[in-house]
Amino acid sequence: MRAKFEAIYEEVIERLTNELPSYLTYHSVDHTKYVLKMAEYLAGREGCSDADILLVKVAALFHDIGFIDGMKNHEEKGCEIAKAYLIAYGFKEKDIEIICGMIMATKIPQNPQNLLEKILADADLEYLSTQNFEPVSELLYTELKHLNPNLMRDEWNRIQIDFLSKHHYHTDFCKRYKENFKQQHLLKLKGLDLKSVRQK
Repeated sequence: MRAKFEAIYEEVIERLTNELPSYLTYHSVDHTKYVLKMAEYLAGREGCSDADILLVKVAALFHDIGFIDGMKNHEEKGCEIAKAYLIAYGFKEKDIEIICGMIMATKIPQNPQNLLEKILADADLEYLSTQNFEPVSELLYTELKHLNPNLMRDEWNRIQIDFLSKHHYHTDFCKRYKENFKQQHLLKLKGLDLKSVRQK
């Protein structure tokens, strides 16, 4: 199974590298690699079996591949692309359904229905609770500004405040160890927003 995953990894990473639009500064191949690393880590912390960890890793690898066909409904597109690969690699239909469920669980607003879906959903947004929050958020701002050149910094700050205020982690590990750090970023953003209001 490890050899099978490594073969899929090489194919998918090569495709993401060559086919993702260059303006996707956030939804890049580096993002996929990071989510894969965090998904495997969280699956271990949540006590998943080796078989389930493999499914989580495969779902993480494919979770944003739909962007090669455009932003709209990229999760659904990603599921279709994943199915084609996984059937060719001999994955069981049940396992493919589980993988697609995880991919769909990353759709915003997130609504994961089981532990594996919770793991991938949390891995996808784990950066919200890390010291990399600001540089990663800057990548997302750059990406969104490409799509909407009128998006100004103060509006972006308010979008982030709204997003972080509504977001919550799903796994026990992230609830316990990540939520507090995310709240610190939220407080800082609120301070920036208040500062911008005072300057007007």
